[in-house]
Amino acid sequence: MVLNTNLYYDQNKMATFMADPADQFHWAEQVLTAAARNKEKVYIVGHVPPGFFEKKRNKPWFRPGFNQRYVDLVRTHHAVIQGQFFGHHHTDSFRMFYHADGSPISTMFLCPGVTPWKTTLPGVTNGANNPGIRSIEYDTQTLLVKDLVTYYLNLTRANLGRDDWEKEYSLTESFKVADASPGSMHRVLQRIASDRDYLQKYYDYNSVNYDLSECDAACRVDHVCAARAVDFGSYHDCLVEEAAGAVHSALTSVLVPIAIGVVWWSW
Repeated sequence: MVLNTNLYYDQNKMATFMADPADQFHWAEQVLTAAARNKEKVYIVGHVPPGFFEKKRNKPWFRPGFNQRYVDLVRTHHAVIQGQFFGHHHTDSFRMFYHADGSPISTMFLCPGVTPWKTTLPGVTNGANNPGIRSIEYDTQTLLVKDLVTYYLNLTRANLGRDDWEKEYSLTESFKVADASPGSMHRVLQRIASDRDYLQKYYDYNSVNYDLSECDAACRVDHVCAARAVDFGSYHDCLVEEAAGAVHSALTSVLVPIAIGVVWWSW
């Protein structure tokens, strides 16, 4: 099911006062309802994604009403949606959708761009990417996404005359999961959020190995919350919670050596 999500883009002034541009949400409801009735599975494909840009805090792409309507669409029909595939960011990322009870129900994959465009979005640093293309492996019977394999062109080497495309990584190999199902991608996100090595690996892949700088504490919050929370309310809650957690972690790392020092000198 291919959606024209440019209709929901926050820069699209034509749709400012429209409730359902081109009646596309109504049409999507019909398609997904019919798929459930016919015991079919569906992929959703679009360009501009819902949610927030991981390289600029508090930067959404959809207008708020359209963003919430898309989230509601996925939550209602997640049983027939086997994958969501979007672009626009030029970065390699993903977004998780959760049930009210916290269980993962769907994943949106953001594919890297072939164009090595350096964003002009104010406040974004290191916004360029190496050119990337992606191969998606899936089960032809169930449409389960089994693996994502990304290939890239290293611009530094290409500018020296060595312009060979090469395999960058396989999701299942690099992140040690069985497949690209929502359950597996939830585990990937948990590891990114809790393991610095996994976070850095994800960050390197995010720019298709163009920006290899360290993903610091603020960077971690931006990437984790963008992946974890697609709707506006959950995203802002995540920013508060993760920032508070980062402060607590920093204080603990300072207080523990001090406490140890006190014990040592008491001897």
